[in-house]
Amino acid sequence: MKIKYLYQQVVSHFSVIVIAFLLLSLLFSHYVEQFVYDNKTDELATYGETILRDIQKDQRNSNKILQSYGHVLNGRDIQYSLFDEKSAIIYSTGINTPLIELSEKEWHNIKNGETISVKQDFNRFNEAVTFVLLPYIHNQQFIGGILLTSPIKGSREVISQMNAYLIVTTFIALAISLLLSWILSTFHVRRIKRLQLATSAVAQGDYSVRIPSSDFDEIGELAGDFNGMVEKLDTSMEEIENLENRRRQFMADVSHELRTPLTTIRGIIEGLKNNMIPESEKVKGLQLATNETMRLIRLVNENLDYEKIRSNQVTLIKQDIQLIELLEIIKDQLEGVAVERHNEIVVAADPDVLVFADYDRLTQILINITKNSIQFTENGRIYLRGYTNDNNCVIEIEDTGIGIDPDDIERIWGRFYKAIVSRTTNPYGEFGLGLSIVKSLVTMHNGTIDVTSEKGKGTKFTLMFPRQLEN
Repeated sequence: MKIKYLYQQVVSHFSVIVIAFLLLSLLFSHYVEQFVYDNKTDELATYGETILRDIQKDQRNSNKILQSYGHVLNGRDIQYSLFDEKSAIIYSTGINTPLIELSEKEWHNIKNGETISVKQDFNRFNEAVTFVLLPYIHNQQFIGGILLTSPIKGSREVISQMNAYLIVTTFIALAISLLLSWILSTFHVRRIKRLQLATSAVAQGDYSVRIPSSDFDEIGELAGDFNGMVEKLDTSMEEIENLENRRRQFMADVSHELRTPLTTIRGIIEGLKNNMIPESEKVKGLQLATNETMRLIRLVNENLDYEKIRSNQVTLIKQDIQLIELLEIIKDQLEGVAVERHNEIVVAADPDVLVFADYDRLTQILINITKNSIQFTENGRIYLRGYTNDNNCVIEIEDTGIGIDPDDIERIWGRFYKAIVSRTTNPYGEFGLGLSIVKSLVTMHNGTIDVTSEKGKGTKFTLMFPRQLEN
């Protein structure tokens, strides 16, 4: 059976309040009753002590004293009787029996000088009364006592009136508490309902939903945590979507890149197999097949290299490398490619500049960046510079090429970035993995790489590698 949370809250709150009020009402009613009867017995005891004291002071006028007190107490609905040591009544304002009816225990106690108080007695008198017995001691001897009685109906009326007020107050308080409980429960249920609706929206793929949060209570903090969770989910889903789009585009681009060389190689093989290529063209055809094969190998190697770097499977063997010697080697290796695009490579570095790095991986970094500069430069220059700055070795590779659009500067480090645009707007480069590999390798060296570019004027890559600390 399903019970709404609102009703659970109202019932729980109201039940606690009802139980609390019942307990408090019972305790208060008992306290009031006890207070009224204690007050009445104290009043009777006080009057009794006063009467006995006045009689003892003026025994000659004892009858006048008793009569005067009788008139006073009669107005307060109090009756009293004076009796001797044998319980025979000497003087009485209301009791017509010749003897006071006392139990053995009560008679024994009063003879010993004790005061006896009975809050409610229903049997020994003509009506239910509260009575007090006080001993009359003269010269250390018990010579009698005084009995004061008061009907309990007056006390009951006071108690009944107090209980009536208490019941009315209780019902008013319960009505107010029920209203407040309903309001508070509705408020909290609405907040929880918002969380439920927001959770359902997120489950259906809507990550833009947000709910008001606060530090007022746990529900407000939960709302804040929920918003944080949704923001992270939204970011994760965007990343997943971007990665999925890149994966699809990568597969399409790789398929495109593979199709052309494979088609070329297959055509040459078929031509050689069926003697469809003239002898004069066979060498050219074989060279073309070799070039396309090398192109495929580069594609595979770049992907394997990137995956090794990403999974930390590359071990660096660092050593001090003379930078100018390495830059000259880079120049020699790429000068032929630069000449094809009518470019000049210029090296500038002091012979004493050393860089602490893995030789093979540093060479790979510099070749990738320099080839990238050559591809985007025509009839220009590529500068390879090296110098020391504080505790770093700085390498700059600057070209006078077409530059990079400001919006694309941060995106060039992304894997497959070139592959995404290569088939539409980028006639340079092949696979777009070079700069991703460069970024990862520089990071593995605890170095940094920065790029600045101006459209139409060129691009400069700045690499900083920490120098080896002297022992």
